[in-house]
Amino acid sequence: MVKNSFQAFWKYRYLLQNLITRDFKLKYRRSVLGVAWSVLNPLLTCLVMWAVFGSLFNARGSGIENFPAFLIIGQLMFSFFRESTTMAMESVLKNAPLLRKVYIPKYIFPLEKVCFALVNCFFSLIALVLVLLVTWTPISVTAPLAVVPMLLLFVFSLGIGLLLSAMYVFVRDIMHIWEVFCTLLVYGSAIFYDPAQMEGWVQMVIKFNPIYHYITAVRECVLWGIGLDPWRLVICAGCSLLSLGVGVMVFKENQDKFVLYM
Repeated sequence: MVKNSFQAFWKYRYLLQNLITRDFKLKYRRSVLGVAWSVLNPLLTCLVMWAVFGSLFNARGSGIENFPAFLIIGQLMFSFFRESTTMAMESVLKNAPLLRKVYIPKYIFPLEKVCFALVNCFFSLIALVLVLLVTWTPISVTAPLAVVPMLLLFVFSLGIGLLLSAMYVFVRDIMHIWEVFCTLLVYGSAIFYDPAQMEGWVQMVIKFNPIYHYITAVRECVLWGIGLDPWRLVICAGCSLLSLGVGVMVFKENQDKFVLYM
């Protein structure tokens, strides 16, 4: 079964590549700066959040070391999760006309959106490098290991994307619920604060959020020189496998019904 699934995926690899290229061109079509927006957007957002939250924490005497780098890492990882899952959610329904005409594995569309968001995220990492250079933040030798939690976050996002895309075909309200949920999740992912500054029960709630662990794992590799903490790696890998397993199961069980609701 796994072999057949891999063969089917390999057969449509060029379609996946072409869809990613198409989305990339559409996103920056008629844009003067083009791909540069992948760098400018996180930089400008980081600048605003730095001005607001950096001043707030310093005023309280609880400043975070290397706060700009700390902030932009959390921002980039969360933005990737939010962008990939939101685009994946709509992907099957938006390609309904194509699915009615020719046979294409339906999972290709959520997968393509998450892959596209990952490519965009890698371009955005230039913004992280610029922040590290401008603020003279030392880069740890363990920084290359950050690829591991990033790829685990990719798998986690793919699982959530498959789940949401299947649900969205049947219930359109999922889009609005997910937008509200992601807004709340921003404040529970330790993007602009250190959970150690919070009350004990708040810290426990934050640690139940998988996104927090992916963000912290990247920070541990890039900023703190800890590398891949075994326990955190187990949490990230476990969440990724659980997400992907549930996403694949729900998507597979419902994909034959999609055409009736498109």
